[in-house]
Amino acid sequence: MDKLHNPGTNSQVFYVSVVLVLSFVYMGIFFTEKVSNAFTTVQDLIVVNLGWFYILSVAFFLGFVIWLYFSRYGTIRLGKESDRPEYKDVTWFAMLFSAGMGIGLLFYSVAEPIIHFSSPKEVASGSIEAAVEAMNLTFFHWGLHAWAIYTVVGLSLAYFSYRHDMPLTIRSTMYPIFGNRIYGVRGNIVEILAIFGTLFGVATSLGLGVMQINSGMDYLGILSVSANNQIFLVIFIALAATISVASGLDRGIRILSQMNILLGLALVLFVFVVGPSAFLLSSYVQSVGYYLQHVVVLTFQTDAFTGMEWQKMWTMFYWGWWISWSPFVGMFIARISRGRTIREFIRGALLAPVIITFIWIIVFGNTAIHIELFGNGGIVQAVETSIPTALYVLLDALPGSMVSSALATIVVMTFFVTSSDSGSLVIAILSSGGDPRPSISLRIFWSLIQGTVAAVLLLTGGLVALQTAALTTALPFCIVLILMCYSLYKGLGADKNSHEAAEPLDGLPENKSSKKTKELVGELFTGKGK
Repeated sequence: MDKLHNPGTNSQVFYVSVVLVLSFVYMGIFFTEKVSNAFTTVQDLIVVNLGWFYILSVAFFLGFVIWLYFSRYGTIRLGKESDRPEYKDVTWFAMLFSAGMGIGLLFYSVAEPIIHFSSPKEVASGSIEAAVEAMNLTFFHWGLHAWAIYTVVGLSLAYFSYRHDMPLTIRSTMYPIFGNRIYGVRGNIVEILAIFGTLFGVATSLGLGVMQINSGMDYLGILSVSANNQIFLVIFIALAATISVASGLDRGIRILSQMNILLGLALVLFVFVVGPSAFLLSSYVQSVGYYLQHVVVLTFQTDAFTGMEWQKMWTMFYWGWWISWSPFVGMFIARISRGRTIREFIRGALLAPVIITFIWIIVFGNTAIHIELFGNGGIVQAVETSIPTALYVLLDALPGSMVSSALATIVVMTFFVTSSDSGSLVIAILSSGGDPRPSISLRIFWSLIQGTVAAVLLLTGGLVALQTAALTTALPFCIVLILMCYSLYKGLGADKNSHEAAEPLDGLPENKSSKKTKELVGELFTGKGK
């Protein structure tokens, strides 16, 4: 096995990131109660003092993406003018959806609508109005804003990498602002922030996944729900992901990645068929229309006059989560989008995944609400007792519950393994200066660190700690995203003519290895090297 620190590793980025993360792990293990209290304090400070900044920033990202779509830059191609898309539209859309859909959607697709339904902000609990608002808020948190954040990162990476032959790393997106200084301290800071955000974003998802896996195993009579069992599951599944990295079974991981998407689609199709199908179709049309009518109001809602407790637990958490996930998802989206125009990219990356995500939320969320309104109920009570059990209580109310519950548990586990493996790959690339094939030992190291951080977060406060970690670590990277938008704007402005062959930006150093780099990254993300 190669050495952990090899010539390709950016030592400053790697060691600073490791020290910061291990310091957190040490504090979480040996000063658990103090860290737990600190989480609560930090979360309150961010929400009260900087909540407006999160709200305004995410609103800006969506507005920026929409402006780009209609601007004169929309025809600029992500690559040379002779480049064309590598994937057909249907394949590309499917891959976009798989990039953004993960453990979190399985965790919250039932629980969130039911919580908003049973504890609405303004209308009567359990009413028809509450049901409508519940779906609207869930759409808001999983819809255009989330994908706008991913689009900003993915579009910036694809533009600077494919059109201007720069490495596929976050620091490359800062070139129009910092020039060659991106290869120094400023670039290192950007990469460290990306690593820290990605690590805690993935760890948050892994923590949510373990909570749900434990609930599924408890339902199936395999393993009771407890903090100790959840820590055991984190260790066990993280080791499984680490072994997959070390074993070199690249083809197996690729098949596993494809399998979990198929199993997930099978699960949603099953619930649609055996559930209230006509009601789901009708409510989809109504809910999408209602969302489009109210999205602007929700975008700028800060609850300034009523207190921000609700925002802290919901909108702020989601915006932080999406921002922390954006380096990982953005890099994946960038990889599969070479040859498309900016307008084509935005149309696919912003709209297509949102439509499919809304279908998923409607099928699971509105089936649960239908059971509460017109059936025997019981899901509200289950969610109040334990959020991770929501999905299994819903499946229990439908035919074939044992089979569908086992399927759901398998889907969550496969998402866990592939998320950990892919997350460790992206972090290893970031800590290797953009090396598309970082050392196996480096990937193993980050895979183990991810599992450790997830375990510590569960140990120091469970769901609250996971929410706080996503919210806190995403704050500095939110500033990076704002700079990224400005940098992309400057880069696009420097393009002499969108209909001519692309030329490097003024002063941009030639990157002779860029073609090989992108070929290798392509192998990794299409499964040949993942």
